[in-house]
Parts: sequence; C-alpha cells; structure tokens
Amino acid sequence: MVKPIMKDVFFLQQKSEPATKADYQIVQDLLDTLKANEAGCVGMAANMIGVKKRIIAVNMGFMNVPMINPVIIKKTGAYETEEGCLSLVGVRKTTRYQEIEVEFYDVNWEKQRQKYSGWIAQIIQHECDHLEGIII
Repeated sequence: MVKPIMKDVFFLQQKSEPATKADYQIVQDLLDTLKANEAGCVGMAANMIGVKKRIIAVNMGFMNVPMINPVIIKKTGAYETEEGCLSLVGVRKTTRYQEIEVEFYDVNWEKQRQKYSGWIAQIIQHECDHLEGIII
C-alpha cells in the first residue's frame, strides 16, 4: 500500500528498531511507496513512511531492492556531495564513500553480503543514515 511521506523531523531523528519476519508488510508498503514516488526518489527508508524499522528500499536501475536490517561494514573513498530527500526541503552537503560493503537480509530472510559503488552506494548510505536518525 502506498503510504504518505513522513516530514516530521522529530520523528525522523529517532533511531529505527531491528525488523523481524513479522514486518514483511512494511517491506511491501515501502516498495509500493518508492514505486509511486520514483519520479523524484531513488531510495526510501521505513521511517519515511512512518515506521521505525530498519528496512530500506533502493532503486538499482532495473528494480527496487529491499534491504532488511542493513549494516555498512566497510567503506572507502570519501567524497563530498549534496543530497536531497523527499522528507526534507532543499539539498544539504554530506560526506559519502565511493565503495561500501553491506550485510542485510533479503525478502526471503536470507543473509546477504554485497559490495556497491558509485550512485547505488550513495543511495544506500543515505537510507542507512535515516535508520540511525541522521538527517543530512
């Protein structure tokens, strides 16, 4: 189900809780909401639809990929950039990393460990910041 975008900064600054298998509907709602906003959005965290769970969805070009309880375990190649967010007005400066390695669970609740670089790595970092309550 497509959910409204959360814009309450106080809510967005709160850390998200670990997701469980019982949170599958949140994964689906997040994917539906990202799809509905794809004209202006390439990634989304569950707190952006009002749910404090550690779930993100990332547009990987060919499809939107959900990541449950993602953790960035390695990052290299720091650079400065500017980002916007559907939950916030305007753009803000931030530091990102060119290459990252992420551990997460997929929709089948199987643990994954993947390396990402460039634009997709930047999106994942932005969404993982949301899970920590970090507002860029």
